[in-house]
Amino acid sequence: MTAPLALLDLDGTLSDSAPGIIRSAGAALARLGLPVPPTEMLLRFVGPPLPVSLAMQGVPEDRILEGIDAYRAEFEAGGMWESAPFTGVPEQLEQLRAAGVTLAVATSKPEGYARQICRRWGLDRLVDGVYGAPPDHVPSTKATVIAHALDELGAERVPDVSRIVMVGDRHHDVEGAAENGIDCLGAGWGYGEPGELAGAVAIIPEVTELAQAVLAHLGRTAGTEPALTAERPGT
Repeated sequence: MTAPLALLDLDGTLSDSAPGIIRSAGAALARLGLPVPPTEMLLRFVGPPLPVSLAMQGVPEDRILEGIDAYRAEFEAGGMWESAPFTGVPEQLEQLRAAGVTLAVATSKPEGYARQICRRWGLDRLVDGVYGAPPDHVPSTKATVIAHALDELGAERVPDVSRIVMVGDRHHDVEGAAENGIDCLGAGWGYGEPGELAGAVAIIPEVTELAQAVLAHLGRTAGTEPALTAERPGT
């Protein structure tokens, strides 16, 4: 039987990447001559596709590509390295691998960046693949990223959708998983706003509970164990 599969978001789920993203977003908006909002507003850049985040901050459609270029310049100049795995993430991934779960990163970050970042922190050695968005000029959503990950993993490593789970901290993860017929567990330690993960089948409160929650959910879908039902306060 094909092993169960867990798809894992990167920013806000595996990696605490807010500092570099916030700095890059602020620099991009300033270069466009637009107001730079407070940090809590710039946090909305963590997770969604960049064109979506820029539009949410009032960047006109005809300047989105200009905004992307400005963001990428700052990000490549150093912002991409202002991140690190959340404490405990490597150990949780090791537990899941030891339990026989196939693991893959599925992120809205461009795939080239995602692979460099995962390599920098050694996460690439703990997963079976790192998959992300295409270049910025190619439209993409979290649903298309997930579909890309499943396609690249190949039929021999992709089980029935009942034995696949997505783990992420934003509503884009929940919606993208649902569009592919997959359940989503919410990462309660991430950057999602209160109530944002309402569509997740459950919320994992802490990183230290990641492996347990994934194994419990996959066990339930296989008819052997109950799923985690804890919710994060305020959701």
